[in-house]
Amino acid sequence: MSDSTSEVNNDDQYNTDYKVGQDNVNALGLDFHNPVFPISAIMVVVFVLGVLIFQEQAAEFFGWLRPAITQSFDWFFVISANIFLIFCLVLAFLPVGKIRLGGDEATPDYSYPAWFAMLFSAGVGIGLMFYGVLEPMNHTLNPPLGLEVGSEAARSIGTAASIFHWGFHAWAVYAVVGLALAFFHYNKGLPLTLRSAFYPLLGDRVWGVWGHVIDIMAVLATLFGLATSLGIGANQIAAGLNYLFGIDAGIETKSILILLITLAALVSVYRGMDGGVKRLSEINMVMAGMLMVFVIAVGPTALIFSGVVSNTVDYLSWLPALSNWVGREDSGFYHGWTTFYWAWWVSWSPFVGMFIARVSRGRSVREFILAVLIAPTIVCIVWMTTFGTTALDQMDGGYNGVVNLITNGNWQPELSIYKMFEALPFTGVISFFGMILTIIFFVTSSDSGSLVIDTITAGGKIDAPVSQRIFWCSIEGLAAIALLMGGGLGALQAATISTGLPFAVFLLVMCVSLYLGLSRELRRKQFA
Repeated sequence: MSDSTSEVNNDDQYNTDYKVGQDNVNALGLDFHNPVFPISAIMVVVFVLGVLIFQEQAAEFFGWLRPAITQSFDWFFVISANIFLIFCLVLAFLPVGKIRLGGDEATPDYSYPAWFAMLFSAGVGIGLMFYGVLEPMNHTLNPPLGLEVGSEAARSIGTAASIFHWGFHAWAVYAVVGLALAFFHYNKGLPLTLRSAFYPLLGDRVWGVWGHVIDIMAVLATLFGLATSLGIGANQIAAGLNYLFGIDAGIETKSILILLITLAALVSVYRGMDGGVKRLSEINMVMAGMLMVFVIAVGPTALIFSGVVSNTVDYLSWLPALSNWVGREDSGFYHGWTTFYWAWWVSWSPFVGMFIARVSRGRSVREFILAVLIAPTIVCIVWMTTFGTTALDQMDGGYNGVVNLITNGNWQPELSIYKMFEALPFTGVISFFGMILTIIFFVTSSDSGSLVIDTITAGGKIDAPVSQRIFWCSIEGLAAIALLMGGGLGALQAATISTGLPFAVFLLVMCVSLYLGLSRELRRKQFA
């Protein structure tokens, strides 16, 4: 995985004189793109300082911002997510699906297990730990689409709605960005950065102002999407410390946690892709697998196994209704969950997409799309079924530990997984294990995110100085702390949505550009 164009045959490259790093500043041991790095850095630093200085005003502003965007642009996010999924499915089955990333002779850099582990850890990570119990329970007790509480339909849609948010639609967003970055970098010799995906439409103008805007927006979207995940992780870890050891779960504890885990991520950043991210991703998968197997073994095993099948069927059957944006009256679910999730995935897409691109050289377009869509969705179905079915079975048996966190105005989502563990054997041990797993997911997300942001702000270079990755890793942590102080989780979500909205427009245009690039590549091969 080189940052030069030497790996690509000259016949495969676009007719551009641009060289990776030609606009970079090389001074004091740094190697960053001008003006993407300084503008992005200044904007983020000013934002962090502003939120910390004006915390009360920031909390009020973010409290207004999230509902304002979700209520005004709900239709746009839902239509966009549907387009991304349909686009991916169409590409996979068109003739362009046989194009191989990196050229006809390219071979994969990573085995299937390592590949799946890295894309899964980067794409879901902390989120499944936080929402794996919460969502199935909440959507069953507060069913979407106006379904009657306690009805058979409400029970059917509870886990299906959770899978809906983490399934095909989410991974279609990632697949669009990942495929575009991989194709234009490995097959056309362009820098591994977002602007390259727009070359068929903009030509050499992508190296000018338009390209700068695209990359800066990608940096901001990625950073705030990551900050949301880090804030969620800090909330859950702090809740675990309070639950297990009675440690105060206030903002001070969460801030210290973010700082400590950011330091751990810096060590992983220093070790690089194979020594850091790859190793942590594999540890994540093993530990997550162990936790899931334990819950299956001590929980309602038969119900979980049958639930995997029934929830898959329910997910597919409810998919059209949940994807519909017309006449929706379930505003709590539609705005509070679905619209936010689609904005969150769009914000995460430069991060996850670039990460997937970096580890997907040698895969065909068809293999890439189907694997990225199907493999993580299957894992999400099994995970949501395992944890959701266990919590629902506990409720049916009269245990209301999780129920009480959702109902009667006692909203404490960060405790949901620990309350589920409370009704299982070895509660203390498994709760501590789950907290450690969340921490490792936390480190992996911060580590991976800093690598991706650094690549964008280094003009597509993937071997930029480690000091720049350390800078971005540190900034991610500080942004998460600032947003927690300036409005808590709601502020984090508002920041994500506000950057996800304009970036969704870029992604729709990216679909057009990617199709043009792939179709031209197919014609070139046919007439070569």
